[in-house]
Amino acid sequence: MTTRFGVHAGLQNTTVEELRNLWRRIEELGFDWISIWDHFYAADMTGGAECLEAVATHAALACETTAPRCGSLVYCVGYRHPAVLANAIATIDHLSGGRADLGLGAGWSIIEYQAYGIPFPSVKDRMDMLEEAAECVRGLLRNETTSFEGKYFQLVDARCDPKPVQAELPIWIGGGGEKRTLRIAARFADGWNIPFVDPPTFEHKRNVLHRHCTDVGRDPGAIATAINVGLAWNDDELRQQFGNMAEFVRPGVLTGSDAEVEERIGAYVDAGADQINIALRAPWDVRGLEKLAGLLGRG
Repeated sequence: MTTRFGVHAGLQNTTVEELRNLWRRIEELGFDWISIWDHFYAADMTGGAECLEAVATHAALACETTAPRCGSLVYCVGYRHPAVLANAIATIDHLSGGRADLGLGAGWSIIEYQAYGIPFPSVKDRMDMLEEAAECVRGLLRNETTSFEGKYFQLVDARCDPKPVQAELPIWIGGGGEKRTLRIAARFADGWNIPFVDPPTFEHKRNVLHRHCTDVGRDPGAIATAINVGLAWNDDELRQQFGNMAEFVRPGVLTGSDAEVEERIGAYVDAGADQINIALRAPWDVRGLEKLAGLLGRG
């Protein structure tokens, strides 16, 4: 499989017009994928609340672009009922002409939960919610009707019509938990994504995913694997983009000379990454993306 390259553009501290300009430039540069995140507050845990809403922005992305896949990494099942989300994504698939992907995650930003009075369950309960939501969404997007009786979600002959343009709209699971998250991905996902880990860690997690696939009877090759990485050609750029999270994301950042960046990309490919996404945050500086596109022979 040829490695795909995408851009995961955060929705904090930006405007719709700035995002439109960014998305258009990403498409011009030949990237294969653009995704949004699902946060109501800034993802740097500073408590800042300037952040565009994800489903509406996902729809705008679908309408603004013509070629890249339109992804989400990832929608939080604690915020989004799976039936409501499935209907939204089916519509976004029609808006995009069949280019939508749906990512699901268990959620982690306690600031948002507390601010909006959304219960923040234990890790186990959030994993249970993710597993239930993934099964519900998969059924709603692919089956004529879906019935489900879970602890958190219940469906009774539920329909999602019209169905997406794609017969099997790709469902992604995000996260690296080896006991639950990767097993949920093995059962229900068409793609798995993890952010900001180094190539050896990515390879290890991918191997765990494949072992779970064997356990549940899935072909590991049926699940695409993706890594989100930062792009910062020097340390100042890293700190400007990620602020107080710079050290946390550092293991998964493309940085240094052209040769060092190319070598790092090669290490992720050798570790089994089918897709490499550049995680960007405002203020947008596309010069780094333009430089990377040149190294990749795109644009």
